Amino acid sequence: MLDAEHQILNRRLIRHVWLPRKIMASRHLLIANLSDKLISCQDYIRLRQIEVSMAGYDPITLTTVSSGFIQDWLEALEGRCTAQEMGSLLARSGLQSGPMAARQRVTLNEFAKLYQLAAPETQDEMMGLWSRPIRPRALQHLVTVLREAGSLTSALYRFSTFWNLLLDDFRLELRSGPETLELALVPYAPAIRPQRFGHMLILKLAHGLLSWLSGSETPVKAVHFAFTRPDFAADYAVVFPCPVRFDAQQTSICFDPKLFPRPMSRSSAEASDFLERAPIDWIFTGSRVHTNSLQVRAFLYGANWHICQLPDAAHALKMTPRTLNRRLKEEGTSFQDIKDALRRDIAIRALQHGTDSIEQIAFDNGFSATSNFHRAFRKWTNRTPGSYRM
Repeated sequence: MLDAEHQILNRRLIRHVWLPRKIMASRHLLIANLSDKLISCQDYIRLRQIEVSMAGYDPITLTTVSSGFIQDWLEALEGRCTAQEMGSLLARSGLQSGPMAARQRVTLNEFAKLYQLAAPETQDEMMGLWSRPIRPRALQHLVTVLREAGSLTSALYRFSTFWNLLLDDFRLELRSGPETLELALVPYAPAIRPQRFGHMLILKLAHGLLSWLSGSETPVKAVHFAFTRPDFAADYAVVFPCPVRFDAQQTSICFDPKLFPRPMSRSSAEASDFLERAPIDWIFTGSRVHTNSLQVRAFLYGANWHICQLPDAAHALKMTPRTLNRRLKEEGTSFQDIKDALRRDIAIRALQHGTDSIEQIAFDNGFSATSNFHRAFRKWTNRTPGSYRM
């Protein structure tokens, strides 16, 4: 009789444990309790604590980017610093001072910290990305100028004229058509090569400022880059809310002006907050569903990601598994790649911001042995789990 009561209570506990969303579950609760034992109170409480701790995160804030994505930036920074200063910036940002492997991951916190340290210390708010230094307080003046714009189209025009006073290698050209408003980077000389990170940053600054002025993420029709598709092309999906094309004649970002709302009235205090948090609020503006890969990531994050399979995601996205698989392939990824990336980023977040042991984090991420977690983590990041401890 007692065994029967245990089985009933166990099934009830499983229903209460697995149904809530955003639970980082341990593998031992996934198994159907072969010995018909009760789920321990400690396990149940632990899962609830993890669920609460994850509630403030989302698929974007958990995201990491590859080291290749910021490599151009690091090389530009080296031109503005001594070797000692560069080493200090990297160390204080949480990044390693030596060369990083192509598959190594950089968290958004490390990304933002490096910017917040480097911009004032190099006395260049674009940190060597352009031939002329962008002096301190330039972005503050840009935000002030855009706050007074009566429309987002006017804001884009002001954005272009502002940068055309400062840049020597490229000019910003605003092109208006019946369906599209395009902001393009035009080189002053044909021999000038695009700086990949610099081109990304200035387009994203335009988009981020429009999104801030309107109070929500501004839709983007297309983004084009005048350089060859890099190995880290998938990282651009985290930044831009649209498919990104490469090998274009010119770098540009395109909007549909019919979708522009009127700008909000932004106070000086709000402007200060926006600048204080830079670059997070204008690079990672909070888009969730602009690509199939991010839609799958968001679905997995909000579901039991450890047991979900491709058909589950396809059903949630209202398409067949074959169609979803094809679309993910077109974006250069796969369902398993997305699942592994989410698990990797959840582990990195736990290592940086949690107090659990590496053994417990491995267990919570579905690894039956810590050694397996170490091998997988090194494959994902080219670093050890311990190196991500803050």
